[in-house]
Amino acid sequence: MKRGVAMEISGKTALVTGAASGIGRETTRLFAARGANLVLCDIDEAALTGIAKELEARGRLLLAERVDVADRAAMAAFSERIHRTVEAVDILVNNAGVGVAGGFLDMPLDVWDWVLGINLTGVAHGCHFFIPPMIRRNRGGHVVNVSSIAGICASRHFSAYAATKFGVFGLSEALREELRSARIGVTTICPAFVNTRIVEKTRAFGAEGEPENFAKVVAFYRRRNYAPRNVAQAIVRSVERDRNRVVPVAFEAWLLYYLKRFFPGLMGPAIRLFERIIGLP
Repeated sequence: MKRGVAMEISGKTALVTGAASGIGRETTRLFAARGANLVLCDIDEAALTGIAKELEARGRLLLAERVDVADRAAMAAFSERIHRTVEAVDILVNNAGVGVAGGFLDMPLDVWDWVLGINLTGVAHGCHFFIPPMIRRNRGGHVVNVSSIAGICASRHFSAYAATKFGVFGLSEALREELRSARIGVTTICPAFVNTRIVEKTRAFGAEGEPENFAKVVAFYRRRNYAPRNVAQAIVRSVERDRNRVVPVAFEAWLLYYLKRFFPGLMGPAIRLFERIIGLP
């Protein structure tokens, strides 16, 4: 596949982590609708079984397994099983992630280990085990790493989460250059406030963890009601159109992305405004 040339998804093999719900589930459905063959993993086995059965009925499932992306040995074994069936995946979507809220001083170190393991090391594991076979096959491909609006700008209420998403942003930027000669595109997806289960399952500490404050944040996401399918559409379009760049998703993400690039002095006031709108303490 030549760089800058649209990818025909039909017949391609796509691997999606965190595929059982939210953005991951909608992404698998859109890839399947375009004729891709899917490899899925998620930590939630019950939810994974549901989407796997749906894709199997459509003849689009290659493999679905319960895998913790933070577990290096589990990811290595998952990779081995996949590569017995296909030489390499054509599309890799590192989507698996968890939410954590609270200031740095309120955050226990074991929570840092947990969120770093899934949100950042999990992405590194996906890249480590699935990009080299793409390179050896020498037919190009595409990698999508899901960062966040929190990978563009950091709020004092989400220090650990922002650290992981900035890490994904930086890793993707480096990979974009490293993989250019291999004709493998790298898209960094930066969604804003998406209405998924990650919100209500977020682990919150300090003032952010107080029930009244946490309820305000959940209520904001519900009111905003930005559908995960919108992010999935951005992911699939990025693969189809070889968008080898950062792709903010939703108005808020685009706004903060361009503010940071062209008016960095306005970032602090803009972030504080969004914090008030969300209802953060």
